[in-house]
Amino acid sequence: MHLFTKHENNLKALEEKNFKLEKDIQNIFEANLEILTGWKFIKSEFTIKANRIDTLAYDTENNSFIIIEYKKERHFSVVDQGVSYLNLMLEYKADFIIEYNESQNESIKRADTDWSQSKVVFVSPAFTDFQKQASNFKDLPIELWEIKQYENGSVLINPIKKSKAAPNIREVKSEQNSAINKVTKEVTVYTEELYLSSKNDTVIELYEDFRRAILNLSSEIEVHPKKWYIAFKTKTNIVDIEVQANTLKIWINLKKGQLDDPKNIMRDVSELKGHNGNGDYEIIVRDTQHLEYIMSLVKQTLS
Repeated sequence: MHLFTKHENNLKALEEKNFKLEKDIQNIFEANLEILTGWKFIKSEFTIKANRIDTLAYDTENNSFIIIEYKKERHFSVVDQGVSYLNLMLEYKADFIIEYNESQNESIKRADTDWSQSKVVFVSPAFTDFQKQASNFKDLPIELWEIKQYENGSVLINPIKKSKAAPNIREVKSEQNSAINKVTKEVTVYTEELYLSSKNDTVIELYEDFRRAILNLSSEIEVHPKKWYIAFKTKTNIVDIEVQANTLKIWINLKKGQLDDPKNIMRDVSELKGHNGNGDYEIIVRDTQHLEYIMSLVKQTLS
């Protein structure tokens, strides 16, 4: 990918600047973690059982821990190291909870954390084709994020998406690989295919109608399946959909008082605790009767 600056109609290529140290990458990420990821920073250089984790973060949306590792050079095994760290987390859950409670001055319990949503993120200026291929399994909770810096102070962050045809690692892994066995047994990577697998054709078709309409609102919207719902995001969630037996429950991610809803079809759930989606506005739909109007409401999250 090439970046340019524009002056009138003339483009000037920006020169990429190499990172001198892995610590330089770490400093950028940790100082801007919430902006870049939405995750809560917990600890830098978290050491457990003689293993040092570069950055420990917490995903408040999924109630799960995230391990972030930084690499300046490209030659390392993303799968071996990633699986090793995930196994370490699953074996010493109490240590992670203690670190969270001490650093955040809060009190959570092991049961409050969804360990099935744990994952490892590797951040590097570049990854080899082999690394990308080795991590390209839809059920492997390891992500690769590229980071590049340029001469004018610009920084590019590019999470590498897994291919739509990515296989399940369960289909190809060795039966003797107990480390991967443990991770894939306890950690689940949610996909639309997995989330919709138990739903009937009628409600799936209804979901697809709303999915297409939401994605048509902006080219920047991406689909992020979660455990209990499917999130549609730009920088943050704009709308969440829970696919139920015969209906869709939709949440628009705006705070109470921020949504202009002249038909008053959205329900105020700002005082309701325990609902799955984000935002203070909810609606249950059984058909596409109000689809265009609902899209006009969703579009308000993009302004």
